[in-house]
Amino acid sequence: MEIFSRTDKGMVRSSNQDAELHGTFADGDVWAVVCDGMGGANGGSVASSTAVEEIARELRESYRSEMSGNAVRDMLGNAIKSANIKVYIESQEDLSLRGMGTTVVAVIVSGNTAYIAHAGDSRAYLITKSSLRQLTTDHSVVQAMVDRGELTADEARNHPRKNLITRALGVKPKLDIDYCECPLAAGDILLMCSDGLSNCVEEREMCDILRSNGGQAAVDKLIDTANENGGSDNITAVALCC
Repeated sequence: MEIFSRTDKGMVRSSNQDAELHGTFADGDVWAVVCDGMGGANGGSVASSTAVEEIARELRESYRSEMSGNAVRDMLGNAIKSANIKVYIESQEDLSLRGMGTTVVAVIVSGNTAYIAHAGDSRAYLITKSSLRQLTTDHSVVQAMVDRGELTADEARNHPRKNLITRALGVKPKLDIDYCECPLAAGDILLMCSDGLSNCVEEREMCDILRSNGGQAAVDKLIDTANENGGSDNITAVALCC
């Protein structure tokens, strides 16, 4: 499996509060993390960078090639919980960072299975030879309205409260994490991104770009297209290609 990534501040923001890290374990299994910080320019950057670094450290130290699926899932959850506590404590100890937090979407691909954990509105998508499917569900005010039948998916896309999330890492001492697992086949692409990409590039266009361009060129094209469509937020994309 190959991993390609890029993060960009976009066309409007003065700084980039997104962060991502990824890597490969000794047996060839891979991991990746995307975070989108909030809480002011300084706080958002500190939250996202602290979170990805802490999650990466935990995964590197805890991973074992003989782990079962349940063990991989537990390890991923524990890494995110550790990052949650670290960001929360930093926010309490430094008044200038009070209220900071970050979304998180983290993936471990072990064998032919992707183990995915997330909180907030950063996303994971599966792109196959014939389709694109969103694997995560946003923790946001607007998504809750869609779930209750108060908005359609089309109405939600441009809703003025779209950026209000209901779950974030580092805001409280405890964090509820959603999990899912997804089987992967040769040729599949697992795309992780911040909302700077998903808000500015339609899903059909994402799929076309990833299928028409290979490797890093595809990720670069996703970022460039988001910027061409306004680049209203920081943009991060990580593509894990089977």
